[in-house]
Amino acid sequence: MIRRDMPEVLEIERRSFEFPWFEEDFVRCLRQRNCIGMVAEQGERVVAFMIYELHKTRLHILNFAVAPELRRHGVGQQMVEKLVSKLSSQRRTRISLEVRETNLEAQLFFKHSSFRATSVLRDFYDDSTEDAYLMQYYYQENQTTDAASNRVRRLAG
Repeated sequence: MIRRDMPEVLEIERRSFEFPWFEEDFVRCLRQRNCIGMVAEQGERVVAFMIYELHKTRLHILNFAVAPELRRHGVGQQMVEKLVSKLSSQRRTRISLEVRETNLEAQLFFKHSSFRATSVLRDFYDDSTEDAYLMQYYYQENQTTDAASNRVRRLAG
């Protein structure tokens, strides 16, 4: 994410959230050393963005949105996969984020991406009394599909 992406990022943000971040929120966050901004582009147009923090043992997604007209086209999934590729057994082993209890679309998206809700954060947001779900993705060294493990079990006995 670079400075000239900001107008498109802010437009996606405004169209995606009831309580959107302002430009100052993005700038303040991105000035921190451990904060990274990533965009997905279609041609020259920004169609999605993700803001995440680097911590010693995890990555923490702070903000993530796809342009409404491009949702369910694989853009968000590609961005999550890019983030998952940054995990390893030696360093950062999980990705975490908070999702509003009323944001069912995001909850289902992250569940489909192998994130699990691990706790409820009561009265989490400053702008409402809404709770959040802490969702986490854990790195697994050797992921096997159910079909492969079923095949092995059948062969073994």
